[in-house]
Amino acid sequence: MSERSERGHAARPKATSGSAAEQYFEETPSVASSPSVVPLVLPDVSFSLTVDAGVFGRGGVDPGTKLLLLEAPPLPAGGGDLLDLGCGYGPIALTMAHRAPDATVWAVDVNERARSLCAANAAAAGLANVRVCAPGEVPSEVTFSALWSNPPIRVGKLALHSLLSTWLPRVSGSSVLVVQKHLGADSLARWMTEQGWTVARLRSRMAYRLLEVRV
Repeated sequence: MSERSERGHAARPKATSGSAAEQYFEETPSVASSPSVVPLVLPDVSFSLTVDAGVFGRGGVDPGTKLLLLEAPPLPAGGGDLLDLGCGYGPIALTMAHRAPDATVWAVDVNERARSLCAANAAAAGLANVRVCAPGEVPSEVTFSALWSNPPIRVGKLALHSLLSTWLPRVSGSSVLVVQKHLGADSLARWMTEQGWTVARLRSRMAYRLLEVRV
């Protein structure tokens, strides 16, 4: 996923030249486009997703995202608005849209290439309830009944804290985050607890923590 750079988000870090791994933080990746297709197979749905260089997970849906999609609690019933924070090419957003067909899923990412892929993948899957946006395009009055995210830990602690402090308070229900243990899952959980938020560890598997947060 991508770091936010406007409306209260920290400025994005400068990617090193030619580093596709870092360019998913960029609004406009400079790495050359090289699209391919990867599968996402879950017990309830399967997708063929177009991916590209300069976008997180271009080699395939990463294990943390897969853990979230397999183990996250059921989404709220009754429609409303849901948020995939840092949608990338859309594995989380499309799964949310499939599982909650009456809801609007806001797929938010600063990376324009990621947004284009997510929109195309949603259209190819016939999911008309996915709304792909840059961070500043989400109306300030919209609140969310749930948030799912594999947040951008590598953007740095200050930028990550700014990102979460901006979006988590807009969630009326629970936010489910998946974070690698060796990239600071436990310290992030402590920081969120220090903010007065309620944090529960739902799963610990495959070197990842699955955290549920209520603000």
